[in-house]
Amino acid sequence: MIQPFTMVDVADNSGVKVAMCIRVKRGTSARGQFTRSMASVGDVIWVAIKKSLPTCQLDDKKVHKCVVIRTKKAIRRPDGSYVRFDSNAAVMIDNDGSPVGTRIFGAVARELREKNYMKIVSLAGEVV
Repeated sequence: MIQPFTMVDVADNSGVKVAMCIRVKRGTSARGQFTRSMASVGDVIWVAIKKSLPTCQLDDKKVHKCVVIRTKKAIRRPDGSYVRFDSNAAVMIDNDGSPVGTRIFGAVARELREKNYMKIVSLAGEVV
C-alpha cells in the first residue's frame, strides 16, 4: 500500500529514479479512527521527483502522475493466492494515461490488465 510521503522507485526510462507520493487519486481507505487514502497496484498517484538523471526531460519542481505497478504489501487475488514484490515501484504517465518512458524495468502485476493499462503491460518484460 502506498500512502502520502511514501518513496517509490520509478521503473521506466523516463530519467526519474526516486519519487515521493504526494497524493493518492483514488484508493482504499478504512473506516475508523485512523483513515488515510492508500494506493494499491493499478492506482494513480501524484508524485514529486526526488532523484533523477541529469538528462531527465521532466521538471523537478512540478507534480507528476504515476501508476503503481509493484507494492511490498501482498495483494490477494480472487483465486486465493497472494502476490508481493520486493519494492514499491511506479511508472510515470502523462495526462491521457500513456507511459512517459519507452521501457519498463522488472515485473508488473496482472491487475494492470484489468485496469486498462495495456500499454504498460505490453512494454513490461514479465507479467506476474
